[in-house]
Amino acid sequence: MKEYWSIPHSAKAPREYCYAFFKHDGSNLRFEWHRKRGWKKFGTRHQLFDESHPIFGKAIELFMNKYSEQIEKTLRDNFRGVEEALAFCEFEGPNSFAGIHDPEDTQDVILFDVNVHKKGILDPKTFLKLFGHLHIPELVYEGNLNEPFIQAVRENKLDIKLNEGVVCKGGSGHNLWMAKIKTWEYLEKLKTRKGEDWTKFWE
Repeated sequence: MKEYWSIPHSAKAPREYCYAFFKHDGSNLRFEWHRKRGWKKFGTRHQLFDESHPIFGKAIELFMNKYSEQIEKTLRDNFRGVEEALAFCEFEGPNSFAGIHDPEDTQDVILFDVNVHKKGILDPKTFLKLFGHLHIPELVYEGNLNEPFIQAVRENKLDIKLNEGVVCKGGSGHNLWMAKIKTWEYLEKLKTRKGEDWTKFWE
């Protein structure tokens, strides 16, 4: 089961045309689809889980009710002969922070990428075209990744109020790239709540 990329800081990203999406503060979950078996495998970024998991078990029903049929239909309609795909979602609740979730929260899953077997993760333009009608992270910026935009995100001065920051995506195929930009507010919150370990959560 393919794991999601580790997304680098914006300092390492090309200063090229990109799509910047609202970054939800949650946990990265994977949902695997097979043409013959349907949705049969589920995982966090690094391990598998099922309905019995005390934290993520509920995410399976949330995903199945919210996305499963529509994603499958889109795959069958647009990728002839596709056999497998992965849907990547953020699992979050009102009090989620840096991968920690309040068991009393009402959580949600939010689709943010789709990987089609033998094609890889869809580029942002294609993702928006095929899945933009679903509940996905809000597109907050489209244009060149540049220093004024990075600074605006850091200072949380976009038209939309950010929580954690944004994820920028550009290119396609083997040239697909991504970069995270986090707000100063979020980083200060990390320092306060995580202490000396805060840098582990920078990515």
